[in-house]
Formats: sequence, structure tokens, C-alpha cells
Amino acid sequence: MTEKEFGVFGLGDFGKSVALTLAREGCQVLAVDNNEETVSDVADYVTQAIKMDVRDIEALRSLSLGGMDGIIIGLSANLEASIMVAMVAKEAGVPYVLAKVHDDVQAHVLQKIGVDEVIFPEVAMGMRIAKALVNGKYIDLIALSDEFSIVEIKSQPMWVGKTLNQLRLRNRYNINMLGKKIGEKVEMWINPDEVIKENEVWIVLGQNRELDKMLKES
Repeated sequence: MTEKEFGVFGLGDFGKSVALTLAREGCQVLAVDNNEETVSDVADYVTQAIKMDVRDIEALRSLSLGGMDGIIIGLSANLEASIMVAMVAKEAGVPYVLAKVHDDVQAHVLQKIGVDEVIFPEVAMGMRIAKALVNGKYIDLIALSDEFSIVEIKSQPMWVGKTLNQLRLRNRYNINMLGKKIGEKVEMWINPDEVIKENEVWIVLGQNRELDKMLKES
């Protein structure tokens, strides 16, 4: 099967999470931001990472976005930049463009120029954080959409002393263990035969209802 190709513009918390997750799932990922340090942070994990001011329309067109399966725009702080990326993507024939927005005005403008889907991750995150506080098990989370989140969670009691291969969490809940935090560092490549210890912090991607189900059953 041909690998899917995506472009992610804007590498804040939202864009970076999307880019790294897509790359981990085997997709070809072009990551673009105007901050050199931010671009460097993802360069080793994605197919191509580029520092660019996307308001430069000729530079943007030079990326040849036409072959992409989708474009994700995480530039809600800059409506002009979001518009430029959306226009060039649609001009190039990209079939699906998703944009992160922070208000209804942005959503309306971007939908008018052809953006296929807009999301308000802060709203979704607020709802998830409220649930997490009630649940008491999530350390942190990033809402990717109304349906999917990346969460940080401590090793659950039923996990301790077992390996990921033994737990079969992906098969049981269709979730992905993206990595493990050690202090401020993140290990992205996990040994599935390593025994899980108490108080380890795991980074997990999944559908919200499956994440909740996993926690209830753990």
C-alpha cells in the first residue's frame, strides 16, 4: 500500500503532536514552521522539516503540495498565514485540508476559501481536562480532535510487572503507546518486551472512548 503524505504547517503543541504521530504511523510528513528551533525539534522524526514564512506565496508554491493526501494547518495565531496555506493547498488540488482555529470568525473565513474541516482543540481539550480531573488518572493531555487525544498517564496497577506484548493494549483498545517520559526526556522507541515499572509515565494516543475504557478496566 502506498504511504500517505501529509503536510503540517505550524509546529506548536498541536501541529507537532500531529506531525510526530503521523510519522510514527508510517506516513510521509512535511513539517513547516518559521521557527528554526521548532523545526529542528522534529527534523529527525519526519520526512522533511522546513523553516519557512508561509506568507511568502512563491516559497509556499515551491513545496509542490499537489501530491499530498492532506494538509493540517496549526497556525490559528496567524489568520493570514492560515489563509495562504489553505489557498495554495486547494490551488494545488489537495483533497483534504484541516485547520486549527480559535474562534468562529476564523472558522467562517477558512471554510469560505475551501478548508474541509476546522477544529477547536482548546474547546475539546477543556472538556477532556475536566474529565481527567474527575477521573484523576491523566497527568496531561493534548486533544487532537473531538475524538482523539494524546495523554500522559502513569503505569496502571495492572500493567506493573508485565510487558506491552503481554498487555496487548493496542489489540484490546486500539491505542498506540507513543513513548515513555524519563524526567523531561521522551523515549520514542519502546522495547515491547521491557517490563513495566511503577510510576513510569507513558504517552498514549487513542480514541477518547477507548482511552476511557482502558482506564476503567486498568
